[in-house]
Amino acid sequence: MKIPERSQWVRALTAHPAKKLLAVIDSGTKPWRVIPKTVPQSGLAILKLQDGAFHEPFYLGEIPLATAWVRVITSEGREVEGAAQVMADSTALAETLALCDAILAHRLSGWRKISDLVRSGLKMRTDQDMVRKAMLAKTQVDFSLLDAVGDDDED
Repeated sequence: MKIPERSQWVRALTAHPAKKLLAVIDSGTKPWRVIPKTVPQSGLAILKLQDGAFHEPFYLGEIPLATAWVRVITSEGREVEGAAQVMADSTALAETLALCDAILAHRLSGWRKISDLVRSGLKMRTDQDMVRKAMLAKTQVDFSLLDAVGDDDED
C-alpha cells in the first residue's frame, strides 16, 4: 500500500476533525507510552517573505503555530519518534498529529487507519483546491481591455 508523501500528512489529517483523529489513535494505542521529547508549544510565528521587486525581506505578519515532538514506546518495547508543526493554536492537535506521524512513519499498529485518513484528507483538500481555483477563475479581471479604451484626460 503506497502512502502519500510525509510532507502532506499534516495538511491531509487536519482536513478531519481532531476528535476523529483521536478516536482512530485511541482504538490502537492503549498499551503505548507517549513521552514528549520537547515541551509542546503554541504561539505566534512571524511569516517572513522576500519582496519581488527589490528582493529584500519583509514580514507579512503573524500566524498561529503549534509544535510537538513525541517518543512512543510500544508494548513490545519498540521506541519511535514523531513530530508535527501545524498552523493552529492547539498543542493538543500538534501532539495528536505528532503521534499520527510516529504511527504512520514507523508502521505501528493502526497505521492503515491513519493512512486511510491521510488519503481521504488529501481527497478533501484536492476538492477544496478545485473549488477555490474555479472561484478564482471566475473573479479574474482582464486589465488589457482598459488599454483599448484609452484615457479621456489626455486631450
